[in-house]
Amino acid sequence: PRDDIVAVDEAHGIDMEAEIAVVTGDVPLGVAPDAAGQYIRLVMLLNDVSLRGLIPAELAKGFGFVVGKPRSAFSPVAVTPDDLAPYWDGAKLDRPLEVWRNEEKLGHPNAAVDLNFDFPRLIAHAARTRPLAAGTIIGSGTVSNRAADTGSCCLAEVRTIETIEQGAPQTPFLEFGERVRIDMYDDRGSSIFGTIDQQVVAA
Repeated sequence: PRDDIVAVDEAHGIDMEAEIAVVTGDVPLGVAPDAAGQYIRLVMLLNDVSLRGLIPAELAKGFGFVVGKPRSAFSPVAVTPDDLAPYWDGAKLDRPLEVWRNEEKLGHPNAAVDLNFDFPRLIAHAARTRPLAAGTIIGSGTVSNRAADTGSCCLAEVRTIETIEQGAPQTPFLEFGERVRIDMYDDRGSSIFGTIDQQVVAA
């Protein structure tokens, strides 16, 4: 959670992706979505770092991410679903996910709002053709709300909105020396998982 985001070149388009992640127990092959939630053991935050300048060419090859996805970072604490009550309903986490770029808040969308696929459905999909071993980590994908006032959890979304509204992106991707912070708070203002706090540095 405190390790640097190490990048070779700013031109690669360094981006954060703030997500929720779960850790599973042993998941059987072919589990149904309505049964998959029982295998969630822990919940945590995730910065799924992306290199936007490299990803399109990789996806065009049809084999998915290889070099466009450097190391991810997880929150200092992973929490059991029982300890997340009343925010956890067995499938999703009903709290805002807060993201900062340096000292500027980038966004605070709610992780349970506008969610296309909840965690039981994601787990069932991953286990469609194979069992999942205990310790498997499933990420939600970047948290995003349709409401514009909640902001964004990644710069790619910011740049896409700018392109729609202004004809071209205005916000640069991350540069060396910048910081990214990701956190989630309870109703009392206490951090639930601890803060992911990383600096972007040159390799």
